[in-house]
Amino acid sequence: MALHIPSPPVNGFHVGPAYIHFYGLMYVIGITVAILITQRRWKAQGGDPALVGDVAIWAVPAGIIGGRIYFDITTPQYIPHHWYGVLAVWDGGLGIWGGIALAAVVGIWRVRRSGADAPRFMDAVAPALLVAQAIGRVGNYFNQELFGGPTSLPWGLEISPGSRPLGYVRFTTFHPTFLYELIFNLALAAALVWLGHHRTIRPPGLFALYVTGYSAFRIFEESLRVDPSEHFLGLRFNMYVAIILTIAGAAWFWYTQRRRPATAGAEGVAGPPPAGEADVTAQVGADAAEPAGGAAGDGD
Repeated sequence: MALHIPSPPVNGFHVGPAYIHFYGLMYVIGITVAILITQRRWKAQGGDPALVGDVAIWAVPAGIIGGRIYFDITTPQYIPHHWYGVLAVWDGGLGIWGGIALAAVVGIWRVRRSGADAPRFMDAVAPALLVAQAIGRVGNYFNQELFGGPTSLPWGLEISPGSRPLGYVRFTTFHPTFLYELIFNLALAAALVWLGHHRTIRPPGLFALYVTGYSAFRIFEESLRVDPSEHFLGLRFNMYVAIILTIAGAAWFWYTQRRRPATAGAEGVAGPPPAGEADVTAQVGADAAEPAGGAAGDGD
């Protein structure tokens, strides 16, 4: 018997009269985990973890709205055929780039309104976003969506006949591109955390790397996908978005790392120094305190 990943028997479950879709449940879990990770990272930088909750209250709804708008524009053939179809997020359909874009705008507004350092907050949230996206991709499995072309590989995903695109009905197993992205997102999140602890990355450098890395992977992913999408000059619309954001993200990272650090008298609220600089500062402080007989605490 050939190996493969079986298609899910159901896409949700009942709780009394309510039907809970796994797709939506995975997003709720992903958002919750992202908030907890960001609180921990922001607190480690000396920030107020309560700010994360305030930002989430505004940014999460904005992300859902932005994600649905992007989905409706780029894949109109997937909009359910009823009057509320453009709003039916429970049937699947949130474009990650639209969600991140609008959530970032609203989130930055809330952070700046609080007087906190927006670039440092962006670096704190970057790995958390990737973990949330990875958890959200599990929902794509239950919706039988976001898969690639036919494959005979052992990890090929079985897709029910009713969910196969036109022209692919005779095929049974497909590339589980949602699974490829899930694994990549977790790996990139771990890499960003490592870089933040072992290299001096000026904010919002980690967020710029998030944009660059995720978009670069989407170039590969879009080359595999066969689900319906808007095309332009023979390429999927998302392919162009991925290419543009990969270049823009790399340029953004280069710019943030070459600019001069803000001086003490610069306008705005100063945040704690990057991880590498913090270690040096703590050591200098400890050396200076020794002659006076004081004991300096360990820095994070």
